[in-house]
Amino acid sequence: MESETMIAIVKERPAPGLTLKRVPVPRELGPHDVLVKVKRASICGTDVHIYNWDAWSQERIRPPQIDGHEFTGEVVSIGGDVSTVKVGDSVVSETHIPCQKCLQCRTGKMHICKNMQILGVHRDGVFAEYVRVPEVVLWKVDPSIPLEYASIMEPFGNAIHTALVTDLTGKNVLITGAGPIGVMAVAVAKVSGAAQVIVSEIKEFRKELARKMGADVIIDPTKEDLTKKVKAMTEDNGADVLLEMSGNTTAFKQGLDSLTNGAVVSLLGVFPGELSFDINGLFTFKGLTMYGITGRKMFETWQVATQLLKNKRIDLSPVVTHILPAEKFEEGFDVMIRGISGKVILEF
Repeated sequence: MESETMIAIVKERPAPGLTLKRVPVPRELGPHDVLVKVKRASICGTDVHIYNWDAWSQERIRPPQIDGHEFTGEVVSIGGDVSTVKVGDSVVSETHIPCQKCLQCRTGKMHICKNMQILGVHRDGVFAEYVRVPEVVLWKVDPSIPLEYASIMEPFGNAIHTALVTDLTGKNVLITGAGPIGVMAVAVAKVSGAAQVIVSEIKEFRKELARKMGADVIIDPTKEDLTKKVKAMTEDNGADVLLEMSGNTTAFKQGLDSLTNGAVVSLLGVFPGELSFDINGLFTFKGLTMYGITGRKMFETWQVATQLLKNKRIDLSPVVTHILPAEKFEEGFDVMIRGISGKVILEF
């Protein structure tokens, strides 16, 4: 490294906005730490929460702190006991940092570690030229995968984890919410053999993204009765699988109402507060099975993501709508806040 400092995007103070500034390069490495030169980083909805400084962020973020958690880069330095990566490796990173000691970590469930830290939330993130991370979270990525796609393998993994909780072969799949992860789930469902992929979405930009990613039918629930439309398409049975990506209470209720008895629900959307709905009629008496999804399985999901991208089974190009130099990060946040983007990639 030629410089002792680096460019970073920092939450400097407990207020809206972020600042581009020079900060020290994190040179000091523990025995299991790795220093990665960031090539591409992408903006997530979580980063928008931090940018806006909403109630969620105020409870968790302790400024000053570097933002960001989705990235790809190259290993430039390793701690003395690192054995899984070497200098020069192309890597992506799990953003859930496990303690490796709790019951979950020791029984194959590191992604729901009881003492989990999250990059860019509980510690400095990746919106910088270099980032220090523990080797346990790194995953070597095939250099044939374009940097822009590698940088969004983390949210792509969310889509994979959500969609593949059950066998989708020949199933009618309903996806509520066509944000970037929702539309990536469209492609995952299609490549996994779904009979029909139906998307519920109200924003025109996102409807078009869903169409480009292969959705068979797109329904605007503000203009059509979602449940009636879904049942009409499924011999009056309803969908077999619901992938809830919206975090919208009304969308979730409509989704449950559109399911056939015995269906599977995979719940990724994060809701703003407590939910109130007829759990007996919409869930219990229908004999549904529901999965709560957080993060990605470590590293089963990453292997699936790697193979789908390496072998060009899924094309993520429609999802990547903006590629900007890090200096123009505010433009990226603006298009995300206005809902006129897919994934926004920053170049460092």
